[in-house]
Amino acid sequence: MESKKYDVIIIGGASAGLTAALYTGRQGLRTLVITKDIGGQALLTNDIQNYPGYEQIGGFELMNKFQEQVTKYGVEFAYDEVTGVEKNEGPGFQLTTPFASYSSEALILAFGKTPRDLNVPGEEQFKGRGVSYCAVCDGPLFKGTKVAVVGNGDQAIEAANYLSGITEHVYIVQSSKKPFGDEEMIEALKRSGKVSFMNGTKVSSIEGDFSANSIKVMNGSSEEGTVEVSGIFVENGYITKTGFVKELVDLNKQGEIIVDNHCRTSVDGIFAAGDVTDVPYKQAVISAGQGATAALSAYNYIQKKRGKPPAKNDWKALKVS
Repeated sequence: MESKKYDVIIIGGASAGLTAALYTGRQGLRTLVITKDIGGQALLTNDIQNYPGYEQIGGFELMNKFQEQVTKYGVEFAYDEVTGVEKNEGPGFQLTTPFASYSSEALILAFGKTPRDLNVPGEEQFKGRGVSYCAVCDGPLFKGTKVAVVGNGDQAIEAANYLSGITEHVYIVQSSKKPFGDEEMIEALKRSGKVSFMNGTKVSSIEGDFSANSIKVMNGSSEEGTVEVSGIFVENGYITKTGFVKELVDLNKQGEIIVDNHCRTSVDGIFAAGDVTDVPYKQAVISAGQGATAALSAYNYIQKKRGKPPAKNDWKALKVS
């Protein structure tokens, strides 16, 4: 199978990957974005209120605007899934998918993280309509209402702590027999009077009409009852699909790709951006910023390999009279 050659290949088509593609495209690099879909986790949110320039916009609409802008610079898209990445004996990298083979001088990993589902009836139906996987992103939409946080560990406790400041009441549903997570924060939540711990309990289904309005919970093997809530925040951890690069770049204990402040990984020529990295605060605007950094770093890497001067910014389109 003959490889299609590019200057840079970006794996991932959400805010990090699309922003990276915008910058590499503007710098004149032949760019390919390999992604299963456009938008990633943003597609789960119908009401984004914390992306600069938009008081309110749906995730699908925002990602479409990203892609429309990117395609103006000749960026190509392959709706596929990368199954392998190898470093060439010489410069560059070889990528394989079930349908094609590609090569590039530089590589940007921006495929994000996937929230771990509860896998209960109603979850898929109400995603973006009461079921959320990001308290910081969507919490303000549920101001003054009752919500549930489902999950064990610090991630769930931190989400509950944040939500307790803006909602009427928070129910923390944990399968562990006692509250599990940051102990100081747990004690503070107990004292607040705004948080109820439901331990040894699991969500059996999510109910609602147009949007979710309650959860059914089970304690042990018997149906315990129904809890009426306006929002359900699933804090059940994430799946980072780094299997095809785990032998290539350094990862932390959470399976995230370790990067420096230039978005460089442990391998020359491979850069990473967005939720897949070890940078904290998984937000679309932060991922976009990382995507720009990774793209400019990749451009400078390629320029250096070609014996040409690097770029310090992306101001080339500005005209000074």
